[in-house]
Amino acid sequence: MKYDLEDRTKKFSFDVMDVLNKMKKNEITRPLISQCVRAATSVGANYREANAASSKKDFRNKIAICRKEVRETKYWIDLLSSQEVALKDGFAKIAREAHELDLIFNKIYSTLRASAA
Repeated sequence: MKYDLEDRTKKFSFDVMDVLNKMKKNEITRPLISQCVRAATSVGANYREANAASSKKDFRNKIAICRKEVRETKYWIDLLSSQEVALKDGFAKIAREAHELDLIFNKIYSTLRASAA
């Protein structure tokens, strides 16, 4: 199956928002949800910026940001999943996708670094 990474990162954003919208909101979960949404949606936004980069160096830097944002998203998913056991399957799905995106962005970044050396 062919994946368009722009579409995939957008779907990831929607999937994260869908799971988090189902969470119970309280003084602990609200800020965590907000952080997670910001990080998750930033992955796709930064990937789009990478595709419009003005140079290979700019592209590599934007991909590095994608890596950081997806890793941050994984952190927030981990914290939030412990607060809502009823959403275990939803969190497992978005955690898997975050892991796969992390692997993809790592591969892109390491390939770019190797070609720059």
